[in-house]
Amino acid sequence: MANKNVFISPSSSDRELTEREKHILQAIIHLYILQASPIGSRILAKYLEKDLKLSPASIRNVMSDLEEMEFISHPHTSAGRVPTDKGYRFYVDSMNPFEDLSESELIQVKQELLVSPNETVLRDASKVLGMLSHYLGIVKIPHLTDLVVEKIELISLSSTRLLVVIALASNIVRTVTLEAEFEYNSHKLEEISGFINERVGGKQLKYLRENFPQMLSGSNISSMPLVRLFINSIDKIFNYPNIGDRIHIAGAPNLLNNPEFDDLKKVKGIIELLENEDVIVHLLDQYDDSGESLKVLIGKEMGNELFDDYSLIVSKYRIGSASGSIGLIGPKRMQYSRMMSLVYNVAKIIDVNP
Repeated sequence: MANKNVFISPSSSDRELTEREKHILQAIIHLYILQASPIGSRILAKYLEKDLKLSPASIRNVMSDLEEMEFISHPHTSAGRVPTDKGYRFYVDSMNPFEDLSESELIQVKQELLVSPNETVLRDASKVLGMLSHYLGIVKIPHLTDLVVEKIELISLSSTRLLVVIALASNIVRTVTLEAEFEYNSHKLEEISGFINERVGGKQLKYLRENFPQMLSGSNISSMPLVRLFINSIDKIFNYPNIGDRIHIAGAPNLLNNPEFDDLKKVKGIIELLENEDVIVHLLDQYDDSGESLKVLIGKEMGNELFDDYSLIVSKYRIGSASGSIGLIGPKRMQYSRMMSLVYNVAKIIDVNP
């Protein structure tokens, strides 16, 4: 699988790295991803002995140059080095094509998602990503305003309360409760539903929000109090859903099993992240405006200090005429090639075109 259309930030290094420097930097990052502890020159010399016959002293010199160029850093409590955001960015941008998922993993993804009811598949997709990655699986639902309305149903809850059920393309359903200041005749609901559906069927939500009053005008039925209630409730009926309805997040317990989160401060950071779903939605909204089909953002590239210790891998998917985004958030020390393949494959499975 080729990793085309992946977002690649331009390198900000002062000079082009030598092949030796590239080799050692990639080895540092690879070992750090596996071991979750700072990498020293002796460990590197042993790991690289088949490819590079270098002494620990020679490797230390190269590591010093890489640190000066800010590809790696030197924790005060260790003699080893750890990658920086810049180092991870180099690593991601210089990777070979994605690491394909195993056959058993692909089967598991398909079994979990292809049997899911349409109304739960997006929530299930976040659970699958969280389960297989051991990170946070995230799915932002499509922009509902881009979806086509198939049917609107009116259901009487009481003589003054009305449930509006909006059936959208791809089996997505929205419900809104309206409160009337008058008592209405429930026997009129079928007639009013037919009148409304003749005009709204096949139109996008955003079109209806802008044109609904004009679409219902020109008929005696449009002056009925219940129809007027409907017209006066446009903002409520066709409004974008709340933040909590726009995103599914799963996998927090798995994420906490990673060694990074032995640090209590990191655990508090995860809790704060989960309590600020609007921040994640805003981040994904920015991605939706970009042209990349798959994107990797690392630490400070996300522009919010809540994400400084994390990386985001995100992809687009489509449901009918609308698009959403799906991905995962995890420590910067992640197996990028495999995680990118996981996100790509899950996005492809839930992608539904008309």
